[in-house]
Amino acid sequence: KEGEKNHKVRLAVGNGVRNDVWREFLERFGAVKICEFYGATEGNICFMNHTGKIGSVGRTNFFYKLFFPFDLIKYDFQKDEPIRNKHGWCEKVKKGEAGLLISKVNAKNPFFGYAGNKRHTEKKLLCEVFKKGDLYFNTGDLMVQDHDNFLYFWDRIGDTFRWKGENVATTEVSDVIVMLDFIQEANVYGVSVPDHEGKAGMASLILKHNASLDLEQMYKQVVTYLPSYACPLFLRVQEKMEMTGTFKQQKFRLVDEGFNPSTITDPLYFLDNSKKAYVLLTKELHEMIVSGKIKL
Repeated sequence: KEGEKNHKVRLAVGNGVRNDVWREFLERFGAVKICEFYGATEGNICFMNHTGKIGSVGRTNFFYKLFFPFDLIKYDFQKDEPIRNKHGWCEKVKKGEAGLLISKVNAKNPFFGYAGNKRHTEKKLLCEVFKKGDLYFNTGDLMVQDHDNFLYFWDRIGDTFRWKGENVATTEVSDVIVMLDFIQEANVYGVSVPDHEGKAGMASLILKHNASLDLEQMYKQVVTYLPSYACPLFLRVQEKMEMTGTFKQQKFRLVDEGFNPSTITDPLYFLDNSKKAYVLLTKELHEMIVSGKIKL
């Protein structure tokens, strides 16, 4: 409505804002400074974006790394663990590549762990990363550092999946889908398909109030803005999105339920490449996919 820029708000601080929401917010409400940050209660590393660079969680430099030593290392999504070379050491990613964020644990940057949960505490620590005796906190988050040293959250390691030999970031796929004006929310995850390596992309969708799903627009959107391996093969339309206690999208149950129309009552759709369209996923079509009669 008119007059949305007439306010006294000058600063917004928080984390997890989507790029499209960030841009739309600035367009509607004017020059509000947005300080996006990254951190975890138990972590020994944090970032804050003071410059307003859209999408970034902060910027690093020589002095920052002096006080908060961190690195982005190569990660194996199939084995769900950091990649180690023939000498047993982890390797850093190049700028522009996604890597697992790890932060050095020492007297200045301690990690106190989880009260009463020794096993969980040990799981968050990586030993002998670059040399004998070193110790790092494993954030469980994938980040990208660009050539100007801005850092961007890429995905949680449990959410990223591999398909057609490529790593798919669920956040990237979700960001593309929610650009459509009839989509309220998109929860993207990988599902297992018999006799196929990796996981196929699936998106659970919440439609905007009184909006209907435009399958033609959906197809156009994903093939235009996503590489072929990242286009969701399956769609599921839900009434409401399940959230965790910390307001993150719940994925575990959706992953377990997969794409079987015999057990799922929500409408399901399949990306049929031969028809260049999303089509209704029937029990017959499901059987053909599972038996390998349809090539994915």
